[in-house]
Amino acid sequence: MKMVRLSTISDFPGWMRLAAEVEPLFGPMVDDPAFCDGLKQAIRQGNAFCLTESDPDGREGDLLGGIVISREANEIVWLAVARRRRGRKIGAALLSEALQHLDGARPVAVTTFAKTVEAGTPARRLYASFGFRDSLEAGANLAGIPIVTMARQKQTRMQNRAGEKASLR
Repeated sequence: MKMVRLSTISDFPGWMRLAAEVEPLFGPMVDDPAFCDGLKQAIRQGNAFCLTESDPDGREGDLLGGIVISREANEIVWLAVARRRRGRKIGAALLSEALQHLDGARPVAVTTFAKTVEAGTPARRLYASFGFRDSLEAGANLAGIPIVTMARQKQTRMQNRAGEKASLR
């Protein structure tokens, strides 16, 4: 059974494995003390969510994906899904959970890959399916890959509930 939950510091090694997987697209993270400290802080502050899968006996398995938010900035800071589990709605489940903890009455931002980055197409599709649209070019990330900021405009309660239901299908 898969479940999205608030991350704990005991999840940190799983986060590092996930970060190592996506470093070619995101840039250096695992050996970056600022990234590691920032992630630990997000976990301690309740701003990091992860998706794990438990076996039939209820034992929790590997971290399959994670998302970090900033409540103050009302943004998605980081989202990644384990390579072997992509295409299985894990990103949608994480994004849906994160949006429930952000202020839908304000625009929500995320920085992601530009349209020209083929490897970023699945992430862009995911964000677009939740109502995010390109809002401005953001240069390049630490891996030198072009990025943009996408924004999701203010949502009504009805729109929020419709998005939550769609992600569970």
